[in-house]
Amino acid sequence: MSSLHRRIGADIERRILSGEWPPGARVPTEAELTTQYDCARMTVSRALTDLSARGLIVRRRRAGSVVARPPVHSAVLDIPDIAAEIAARGMAYGYELIERGVRDATDDEAWLGDQGVLSVVCLHRADGAPFALERRLIGLAATPEAADEPFTEVSPGGWLLKRAPWTEAEHRIAAVAADRETALRLDLAPGEACLKLERRTWADGRGVTWAWQTFPGQVYDLVARFSPARPEAR
Repeated sequence: MSSLHRRIGADIERRILSGEWPPGARVPTEAELTTQYDCARMTVSRALTDLSARGLIVRRRRAGSVVARPPVHSAVLDIPDIAAEIAARGMAYGYELIERGVRDATDDEAWLGDQGVLSVVCLHRADGAPFALERRLIGLAATPEAADEPFTEVSPGGWLLKRAPWTEAEHRIAAVAADRETALRLDLAPGEACLKLERRTWADGRGVTWAWQTFPGQVYDLVARFSPARPEAR
């Protein structure tokens, strides 16, 4: 079984790297590959699992496996515009508002001001496929005009980048396992690896927004460029 699962993986990898199967192309189902290679389903599943772990394919619930797209790169300290990044990859951007509401800030959210917060949950898509699930709070003390924006056509992140320039930002980055709701929204299996960005921004000391963006692990990565600290002159 060991050599056969490697051969199946190598055959699929060759088709992907040659361009025969471009990004987004459907990979034959486990049943189809089992018939093609006259082998056990476990052998095929192991080959597909290895390819998924290497970022060559994406295994989706119900939809089966597809060839992975090259990841979108972002500098760690940037405040990225997801729509612009997707467009820069030559992919069609899509946006879906899931939930919107105004409420009082909790104690943990008090840094966003005393005028309440606008809570938004939305989904970003790339070529129709789920790209990022976003949960965001906007402090209405710093950006009261957000209360009148429906966010049905424009994402809150894109809107804020144009209307509420930030002067200070804090990032937290974590690898997380998709919970049930996240997996459902991103078309993943529960527990699948994701990258989670938590971001807080301020403008002249006033809290602007607190956002959490969760990406399927294979579609997004963060890049930092830096130089070693130079020793002080003596």
